[in-house]
Amino acid sequence: MKHHINDMKRRALHNADAAYYVLDYLAHSFPVQLYEPFTDSEGNLSSRPVTRDGQPVECREAVRRRDALIEKLASLPPVPGALDQIIQRFGTDLVAEVTGRSRRIVRKGEGHSARLVVENRAGAANLTETQAFMDDQKRILIFSDAGGTGRSYHADLGAKNQRLRVHYLLEPGWKADAAIQGLGRTNRTNQAQPPLFRPVATDVKAEKRFLSTIARRLDTLGAITRGQRQTGGQGLFRPEDNLESPYARDALRQLYRRIYRGDLAGCSLGAFEDATGLSLTDDNGLKDDLPPVTTFLNRLLALKIDMQAVLFAGFEELLNQRIEGAIAAGVYDLGLETLRAESFRVTDAQVIYTHPGSGAETQLLTIAEKRRNTPTSLADALDWLDDPKARLLVNSRSGRAAVQVPATSHMLDDGTIEPRLRLIRPLDASTVPAKVMEDTHWLEADRAAFTAAWTAELAEVPEFSDSTLHIVAGLLLPIWKQLPQDETRVYRLQTDDGQRIIGRRVSPAWVATTLADDAPKLSAAQVHALVLEGKTVVRLSEGMELHRSRVMGANRIELSGFSEAAKDRLKADGFFSEIISWKLRLFCPTDADGVEILDRLLARCPVARLHDRGGC
Repeated sequence: MKHHINDMKRRALHNADAAYYVLDYLAHSFPVQLYEPFTDSEGNLSSRPVTRDGQPVECREAVRRRDALIEKLASLPPVPGALDQIIQRFGTDLVAEVTGRSRRIVRKGEGHSARLVVENRAGAANLTETQAFMDDQKRILIFSDAGGTGRSYHADLGAKNQRLRVHYLLEPGWKADAAIQGLGRTNRTNQAQPPLFRPVATDVKAEKRFLSTIARRLDTLGAITRGQRQTGGQGLFRPEDNLESPYARDALRQLYRRIYRGDLAGCSLGAFEDATGLSLTDDNGLKDDLPPVTTFLNRLLALKIDMQAVLFAGFEELLNQRIEGAIAAGVYDLGLETLRAESFRVTDAQVIYTHPGSGAETQLLTIAEKRRNTPTSLADALDWLDDPKARLLVNSRSGRAAVQVPATSHMLDDGTIEPRLRLIRPLDASTVPAKVMEDTHWLEADRAAFTAAWTAELAEVPEFSDSTLHIVAGLLLPIWKQLPQDETRVYRLQTDDGQRIIGRRVSPAWVATTLADDAPKLSAAQVHALVLEGKTVVRLSEGMELHRSRVMGANRIELSGFSEAAKDRLKADGFFSEIISWKLRLFCPTDADGVEILDRLLARCPVARLHDRGGC
């Protein structure tokens, strides 16, 4: 039997390496030891291995089952690895292989006469294959860790092959440094064009565990490379690819709560604990000390595919919600971010702090930004109709167009799920609760009406948009706590005259509050935007105040503190009234008409004071 097994292992090695490892595991690790029951001195029934003359005795039934399983696996058709599949699919005439293999399986012949044979590779094969790729004799290059050191595969200006490299990261493993080293083989100096990086994963959800480890380590690497996160990851990974971030830990705890309450479809609490071996409850209910995210991800690897999909889908949904919320609130840590635009010009610079010991200054810079508009084309907007749940909308009041598509649901503080929708507009996109749409003027439209409205709006979009930025630069640490605490991002930019600026971005409201009499005058459009975003409370003369209120699930701009005599005049200007809880309230429209209404109001009642709520 031993000779029979060794023979099958040799044949498996010629067919597929994976089969060899499985057969070797069964031959040496399958439990065949015979056990017998016995009673110890305390009367407890237990079991112990049987030996004869000091040698273990094998169980005949276990040996029979092991041999039967080995024979069954050896009779299955081999499943080649990714490397062999690519070579056999495209052929050695197109594929250059730079690996540490001394032999490989190749396909000879075509059609019914095709057969797989083992081919030996010479020691200098890697040098020959590399040169064939750089000379454009072979279009495809595959290299492993053994071929990822000491060689260059970029579109070198001195090489014949200067084609665009599309670098697929396949089976990255656990080592972030090895992955980055391999990616650096195709992205170097003196190249005709940079490559496109494409990390590859299958539909087995737990496989993202491996990409997550690399993403996490690259984030750590980015934290020490001038604080810029994208330096480490080279833009390969999204924030949600790091499954071990603080947002992921928070999302996992919410997932545990959903499983405990029975809100996760397809996975009950008992099924989860039986499948993963993790315990979530104690005598008091849900544990305080729940399994960490690393343990959860490792247990996913051992689950069946269907269970993996259910658990990972719930986990991923909650993680996306956390990250989207953090980005929308401006508290997501992206490290040092680079602002890009067509033009940056410093229009004003004021010293707001001078360190008494060193004389170092903190400056408040006012920067004029000119950004090229890139509106969504009509064709791209109509492409959303590939989603069966997408709808074409036209606003009955403003005549604007939008595409409504599903968005990730949001979990409220009480644990209930709030469905949300995403409105795609020519220049932006916003996510709103689904129930809010019933109280808006958005109506479903046919293709012709939508096309006309979208085209008309595109015609009104200027080529460039001008805006103003306020950056606090220079010495920041002494006044760090005086800056808005809910917006701590650090930006860098380069002006048209070559000046490089690194600092914290602050809102116009903070600038107006800080500089008092020297504050820049805010336009009606700026006041409208700041109030609607909830970042500023504007106090006007005559005791009136503009602030954001949430009414029936929608954000509105409310005017309070008005007198009875001013009510009719304000309504004539365009403010609309509603009686809520037996109280008259005035609101300013939140669309483009609202800017004109505020302009008339500010002309009569100028801004007396701004109260900054933080943010930019």
